Amino acid sequence: MAFPTAVNDQITDSVTQANMKVLGDAPAIAMGNLFVATSQALSNAAHNATTAQQSAYVTMQAATTQGVTTLYSIDTASSGVATAHILSQPAGSK
Repeated sequence: MAFPTAVNDQITDSVTQANMKVLGDAPAIAMGNLFVATSQALSNAAHNATTAQQSAYVTMQAATTQGVTTLYSIDTASSGVATAHILSQPAGSK
């Protein structure tokens, strides 16, 4: 101790050592907190990317289904119109 006190030297040394341990552990705890925060942010980013990809696949599947339905309906409509046109003509005329 730098100067004499009314407290036992062993007690003041013990308190000083405890304080020094806290100061010594602080950088390690700070880095641990940084690593945890970074890992949580990266996990959230990966989860968001997965959710966005799933949503995009649902949208693409809906668009594909709508496109195929449109192609089939156009084919059916054009065939129906052509058949009606052929059947409405008098016999022997083209």
